Amino acid sequence: MAMETSRRLLVEPMDIGPELRAIALTLVDADTGEPVTAGAGAVWARVLRALARPEPLVLDFFSHVDRVRDYCRAHAVAFQETHAHGLTVIEEQTERLAGLLERFRMETFGARAGAAAAEPDPALETDLRRRGLDAYQPACERYSFCAICELDTGSLTIVSHRLWASEVARRVRPALSELSVAVETVV
Repeated sequence: MAMETSRRLLVEPMDIGPELRAIALTLVDADTGEPVTAGAGAVWARVLRALARPEPLVLDFFSHVDRVRDYCRAHAVAFQETHAHGLTVIEEQTERLAGLLERFRMETFGARAGAAAAEPDPALETDLRRRGLDAYQPACERYSFCAICELDTGSLTIVSHRLWASEVARRVRPALSELSVAVETVV
């Protein structure tokens, strides 16, 4: 029996050079092909968790930090202040992470996963404040992946030395099956 779905997650490799891989993930409406933005927090939370497991995952916010801090405090979402006046969210519960992603879907922020994410990264945190998400490109070799989250456009871009598009699709497919989201690799 075929899975009936209203949303599809498109996984597409991007060519950004021989030494670094980028993978575009786009959540679209299965009927219209339009990006899904509102109500997608649960999908993105599961995607990030599935890609990071079993390693730590953190989200990096370097703008609108006061609003993010207030939200985290009000919703018991784990976070820590960075020395560069940013905020790193380290929430382990997928449901609380989904709420945070939904609330801040109109903001651009980053994510990183890997053993190195368990500790503060002052050099990266400073670079994020200075250069924005471009700071992930040289830093991503220390992590399993870094991600640029632009959920207001229905997209998330993975930058990694370790992940391929096929591996991303393999990891997220089971995590999204109970949400009836089909995962397709675009070649």
